[in-house]
Amino acid sequence: MEAQLKLQGTGRRKESTARVTLKPGSGQILVNKRALDDYFPRETLRMVLREPLEATQTGAKYDIVVNVEGGGVSSQAGAVRLGIARALLKVDSNFRSALRGRGLLTRDPRMKERKKYGQKGARQRFQWTKR
Repeated sequence: MEAQLKLQGTGRRKESTARVTLKPGSGQILVNKRALDDYFPRETLRMVLREPLEATQTGAKYDIVVNVEGGGVSSQAGAVRLGIARALLKVDSNFRSALRGRGLLTRDPRMKERKKYGQKGARQRFQWTKR
């Protein structure tokens, strides 16, 4: 276990980036130096975040420290989920099939489309007036 003292994983979703560190411990999760329930008040976001731990049955084996920035709370939860899954993969490569089966190792590539010149937004045009 000495070689696996700290394992890191990076997750991204939309504009969010999460740096996840796994350490052997009791299952405590800190997000930006705050408790998980404090940072993510919605139960659905906490469920999304714990999904890789449930897939590998490692919920109480590791303490997780997360630094996440950018985007909204939903995309931050998705970024943390990917970071945890990647860090767990470094713990044991046999977890790959369990994580891959639930789609937890796939980075969601959808990003906000940029605003185009001569238009009001990415797709919306300025209003056309006949007279």
